[in-house]
Amino acid sequence: MNKQVIFNLPVRDLEKSRAFFSALGFRFNPQMSNDSAAWMIVVDDTIHAMLMTEPFFASLIDKPVVQAREANEVIICLSCESREEVDSLIAKAVAAGGRTPHPPEDHGFMYDQGFEDLDGHLWNLVWAAPQA
Repeated sequence: MNKQVIFNLPVRDLEKSRAFFSALGFRFNPQMSNDSAAWMIVVDDTIHAMLMTEPFFASLIDKPVVQAREANEVIICLSCESREEVDSLIAKAVAAGGRTPHPPEDHGFMYDQGFEDLDGHLWNLVWAAPQA
């Protein structure tokens, strides 16, 4: 079995989060999903996110659940194939109810912008020139 990255994110409304990420083009595995969690395919068979209702997420830890609208612990960064893909995903995120915490950053060899999902989790999308 190949190694995979699976990160777990607490969400307030699982169905709204599924709709948000579906609008960005992410797919879900129904066999690994239920009323408490949804298995989101981020990159083929290698990177996945498990969106979990806050009560379910809280049942797995012995600390309070961080409210990402108030404080952040992580920024999830995804590489993109082009600047256009960055801009397209940002536009889809905003249209689906997300927000952009800062304008795009163009460094010539690298281009990035981030969005905040419905629960305040930060996602950064980055394109880097192949020679970079």
